[in-house]
Amino acid sequence: MAGRFATRLGDGSRVEMTAAEIESDLHDGVEAAVRRAKVPPLEAGEIAHLLDIFTSPAKFSSVDCGREVVLSFDGAGNGDLGYAAMEQVLYQNHHGADSVELWHHDYSYKAVRAVLSFQAQMMKDAQLQTVVPLNYGAMPDLGRYSAPDGPAPNWSQLLPLGRIDEARAAQEEAMALLERDMLVVAETMVAAGADGLDFDTAGAAGDADLLATLKVVREVRNRWPDIGVEVGQASELVLGMHGELVYEGRRLAGMWPLDQLRAVTAAGATIFGPAVNVNTTRSLAWNTARACALVKPVTAEATIPVHMNVGMGVGGVPMTPYPPVDATSRVSRALVDICRLDGL
Repeated sequence: MAGRFATRLGDGSRVEMTAAEIESDLHDGVEAAVRRAKVPPLEAGEIAHLLDIFTSPAKFSSVDCGREVVLSFDGAGNGDLGYAAMEQVLYQNHHGADSVELWHHDYSYKAVRAVLSFQAQMMKDAQLQTVVPLNYGAMPDLGRYSAPDGPAPNWSQLLPLGRIDEARAAQEEAMALLERDMLVVAETMVAAGADGLDFDTAGAAGDADLLATLKVVREVRNRWPDIGVEVGQASELVLGMHGELVYEGRRLAGMWPLDQLRAVTAAGATIFGPAVNVNTTRSLAWNTARACALVKPVTAEATIPVHMNVGMGVGGVPMTPYPPVDATSRVSRALVDICRLDGL
């Protein structure tokens, strides 16, 4: 239809919008970020650039030559080849990955601890077949240490009952167990030859989850000063499941990406991965503009590389198992052009 442009919703659905509708969504997405996170709005020229990206009739969009960024991966591969080391080779040789990551299909440090010797052997095998940096990664996943799967009481059950002190104590008990497992895995993978460690989806279970991660990152940096450490966030906002936890004098609950960067940097991480969750009912333009506004202050201040999380359902990328290339390419270009990212 004349005057309408093919685009997507946050769930990947294909829709058609006019240029005026797309521009309105760009302004609305920025306003949503400004209102909640108190970040500066995007400039008029940046909105105009985003409008050009989302009204282009091209199937694929890309940054200009010379503006390319590093492509890193959390959980490189999906096991289709039957052996994890082969997935690393595929990502390196065929997907153009600048770094890859070995992982266990149950992407949690608690689960990895149970099969650690096998994972260590895979790391050694994969290092023999790859050239690019090879990291090991998993989720902190604090919730796994609560009943019925773990030994700590379940704070999600205690909180609705008003048993606040017990819920906080349960999270602190779980933190100690999580920190132990993450350090054991880190020690083993460093010994097996890992080039770096990834603590992915940090803060998924709230501020206690993030605090445990930050403490382990600091210990890793103290023990192995030259190892790479990436911290990828779970969300644009740290949930206050505990509410009283602090790191370096800063309360973790309620942190937006800029404060998350400051905490991760203070802990000693070498790469920060901000995450902005997608609203599946809003347009690709709305979600991308909101993500740009939230992350632009991060790259303006960062002293470590910023690799934006742009998997399914974060960073503007639609929430669907196989996000369409017309969406992912536009989101990626927009984030790189507006936020001046170091990587994706």
